[in-house]
Amino acid sequence: MALSDYSYDLPKDRIADRPAEPRDTSRLFAYDTKTDTITLDVFANVARYIPAGSLLVLNDTKVVPARLELTKKTGGKVIILFLFNEWDRGPVIKGLPDRGIAAGDMLYADGRAIVEAVSNEREEFSFRLKILPAEFERLCEERGRTPLPPYIHSGMNESEIRERYQTTFAARPASVAAPTASLHFTDRVFDSLKQKGVGQTAVTLHVGRGTFSPVTEAHASAGRLHAEPVSVGIEAAQLVRSSKEAGRAVIAAGTTVARTLESAADPIMKGEGYSGETAIFIQPPYDFKIVDALITNFHLPGTSLLMLLDAFMQGKGARKTWRELYERAIAEGFRFYSFGDVMLII
Repeated sequence: MALSDYSYDLPKDRIADRPAEPRDTSRLFAYDTKTDTITLDVFANVARYIPAGSLLVLNDTKVVPARLELTKKTGGKVIILFLFNEWDRGPVIKGLPDRGIAAGDMLYADGRAIVEAVSNEREEFSFRLKILPAEFERLCEERGRTPLPPYIHSGMNESEIRERYQTTFAARPASVAAPTASLHFTDRVFDSLKQKGVGQTAVTLHVGRGTFSPVTEAHASAGRLHAEPVSVGIEAAQLVRSSKEAGRAVIAAGTTVARTLESAADPIMKGEGYSGETAIFIQPPYDFKIVDALITNFHLPGTSLLMLLDAFMQGKGARKTWRELYERAIAEGFRFYSFGDVMLII
C-alpha cells in the first residue's frame, strides 16, 4: 500500500460547509456489491436498501465543546483543544495548543488559573496539562467551542454547531469529533428501519484526533493509529453475535462502529462485552469478521477512513473501486466530508 494510492482531487465547491436540512435530506449513494449497481437517492429512503432483519449498529458517543480560549500570564491568548477522549478523569489531561506554551506556564480564564502546562509531548504535538479548578468541565461546557474540522467555514453560531455536529442519539460525552455517518439519522429514518424489521443497538468509540487525520508513514509502518477508548456492552455483543449466527447482516453506521466491532470481534462472538482501547488500522487486505454493510460519509484523501473503505470494498469482492465511486459522486454533485452526503456499501 502506498499513501499516494489514496489521494484524489476534489473541487472546493464539493466540500460541505453546512449540513443538509433536515438531516435525512442528505443525498445517498448506495452501492450494491453483489449486483454492481449504483443507486442515487436521499438518506430518508435508506431503509429501501438495507435487508429486512438486519442489525444496525450505532456509535452513541457525544461530542464535547473541547476547544477553550485561555490567557497566558503575559495576556496572550491560547486556544487549547482538550483531548477528552484520552482523559481518565484524573488531574492531568492532554491538550493541543494553537501556539507556543512551555512547561510551567499557567493559563487563566477571567484571572483565575485553570490549567498548568506540565510537559510537552513533542512527538504528538500535545501538552500534558494539570487541571486546577474542580469546575473545569463546567467551564468547557459554558465557554468551550465545538472543535469543527478546519475545512468547515459554515458561519453557524456555537449553539447551531452543538446541535448539528452531533447525532440525535448522542449519550456518552468524550469525543472531539463527530461520528459523521450518523449525523444523517432522524426519527423518520429510525421508524422506517423499524417497520422493515431492522434491529438496532449501540457501541461506543470516543473519537479522537487520529481518526480523521491523514495517515503518516509512521502509522503505515506500525499498522496502528492513535488509541481511542471503545466499549461494547453485553447486550450489544449478544445481539451482534445472534445476528451473525443467524446469517442476518450487521450494518455499521460509520467507520468508528466498524473499527469498534472489528476490534472486539472475539469477545463479541463469545457474547461477551468489551471495554478498552483500539488503535486498529484497517487497510487492505483485511478480513472483516463482523461488519457486512457500511454506512459512511465521503472522506478526505490520505485518511485511514478511506483505507478502511477500500479494504471493505475489496473484502466484499466489489467490481468497482472506491476511486470509481468517488469520481461518480463528484460528477453527480455529491457533497463531501463531515457535513456532506452519505454512502451505503452493501
